[in-house]
Amino acid sequence: MTHFSERSINGLLESRIDAGDFPSAVYLVGRGDEVVFSDALGNAVVVPEVIPAELATIYDLASLTKVLVTTLLATIMIDRGELAIETGLSDVLPESIGSPNHNTTILELATHTSGLPAWRPLYLLAEDRADVLSVVLSTPATPVRDVVYSDLNFILLSFVIERLTGKRIDEAAAEFIFKPLGLKDTGYRPSVELRQRIAASENGNRFERETCENEGYLASDEAKRRAERWLRKEPIWGEVHDGNAYFMDGVVGHAGLFSTVNETFEIAKQFHSATSSLLKPETCRLFSRDFTAGKAEDRSFGFQLTSTKDSTAGTCLSPQSFGHLGFTGTSLWIDPIRQAAFILLTNRTHDHDLPLVNINSVRRRFHDLACKALDRNS
Repeated sequence: MTHFSERSINGLLESRIDAGDFPSAVYLVGRGDEVVFSDALGNAVVVPEVIPAELATIYDLASLTKVLVTTLLATIMIDRGELAIETGLSDVLPESIGSPNHNTTILELATHTSGLPAWRPLYLLAEDRADVLSVVLSTPATPVRDVVYSDLNFILLSFVIERLTGKRIDEAAAEFIFKPLGLKDTGYRPSVELRQRIAASENGNRFERETCENEGYLASDEAKRRAERWLRKEPIWGEVHDGNAYFMDGVVGHAGLFSTVNETFEIAKQFHSATSSLLKPETCRLFSRDFTAGKAEDRSFGFQLTSTKDSTAGTCLSPQSFGHLGFTGTSLWIDPIRQAAFILLTNRTHDHDLPLVNINSVRRRFHDLACKALDRNS
């Protein structure tokens, strides 16, 4: 099927670009193996120069890394019998024994029910990437195991994957995901030569710096010194935006992945059984199964479900649908009933004063328009 832009979607996104929500938006709506609608709008870079967005523009996917790399690698390992959802951290990471988190399971990490806090500025607390594991393991977890969305869960999960594969997570992702799928523009730590194709991010880590100040992390001279080292002030363009990922050499399980909308779609197809070449059909059921019913969010293995109150899925996706967001302005939702993927990539942190715009209402409207257009074309 020849893909083309959808007028209603373009109208929505162009209006939000004009309103200043984000400088660019690239979207793709796919069904089965086919791209049905896609387009690129606005400017991927506004300062220090103007570069229009294209379908081939590479975006910092931020927390979509959690599903497109870490969740997918974990389920590939489950498929192969090398990991189980009930596996405890102490079974893989013996140094966790005696820590507050040694009994935490893979499922608790993947569903954000480990009790770990949402975030910590690891660049202020750890000496280097290798030291991050001990810092996170020693972080106290609340005994109330409700859903608390936390980067720390997927940092731990990436260390589990690295220990079991014997490879850094970018190397594991290249071997088990990117190369088998033939991806050319997807990976961590993009080369300098790719910069002109990459959408720019925030003008420094202003949001994180403000968060550190508000939460009292910059009280000591040592913390201020570290903040000057790791919290950037120049425009972030071609480097990972997330401060902890930047501190960890740009390679970790919660953030750091860069990709185009079309290659994001190639990975997205791996999560539903009809189009996956990397997972068994029964394994794909993990992504629609509600493991956290009655808690603050309805979560499957790695994903949020449409039944979560105030999710960004909108009103039209099937109840079995699952999705994820990224702080830089990215999102992915997958509807296994329609065998459809809905991808919206923006760079909302670029060329925008604080506070950044919450674009969840735009995401919901995008999904509603895309779903209706897709159903019309069935």
